Amino acid sequence: MPGGRLTQQERQQIALGLADGLAYAEIARRLDRPTSTVTREVMRNGGPLAYRADLAHRATERRAHRRRQAVPREPEAPPQAHGRDAEAVREYGEAFTTLLMQQGLPKMMSRVLTCLYTTDAGSLTASELVQRLQVSPASISKATTFLESQGLIRRERDERRRERYVVDADVFYQSMMSAARSNSQLAATARQGVSVLGPHTPAATRLENIARFVDFVSEALARAAEQARDILYMQPGPPPDDAAGSPPDDAAGPATDH
Repeated sequence: MPGGRLTQQERQQIALGLADGLAYAEIARRLDRPTSTVTREVMRNGGPLAYRADLAHRATERRAHRRRQAVPREPEAPPQAHGRDAEAVREYGEAFTTLLMQQGLPKMMSRVLTCLYTTDAGSLTASELVQRLQVSPASISKATTFLESQGLIRRERDERRRERYVVDADVFYQSMMSAARSNSQLAATARQGVSVLGPHTPAATRLENIARFVDFVSEALARAAEQARDILYMQPGPPPDDAAGSPPDDAAGPATDH
């Protein structure tokens, strides 16, 4: 599998693949590149609808030129706990960030959210985010304000009175319930069109069927989220070595009274 930067010819193939409606994975397969490479290339240069090979190539050359002119500075990598591979963690973070961007979240907000999700504590201060992401405090402030307004993170003060930004498992539950409420509003709006367009007309029938479908899905989503909520709070079990290392109490033999 080739490595290094994408060539101009490869970028032209990406543009042709997008024009043909190919998935990122298929474009990557034809280039013999990782899917993440193609995904990052497209999202970094306008997205699938605005990607142009020539503009992307020039933008990459400009970024490389700026990096050569800048004073070299290696970002301080946070220490990796639990024997994790730092490079694997970095690549996973990039992949997670790209996925969030594909779902409509701006890049900096995606980077902050990924950083919080992949931190064992699930919380970081603004200064810690600045250090980990190597961006300005203003960028962190803007990103965290947006994420908080969307209910994706919350703000709290620690024992040292510092503000910390926190992600917790309940965010997913609240997100699912919000989606269910939004779908219910869509169903209600669709039904309003039935009386406006006239019952039993083709357009009204279409809207009524949409409303029934959305009602069914939103009710099922809300019910499933409520039933599965406890899964979000499950704690990891003991490592296999711990489980096998000591026998249960009743296997240790009877106690002897003297």
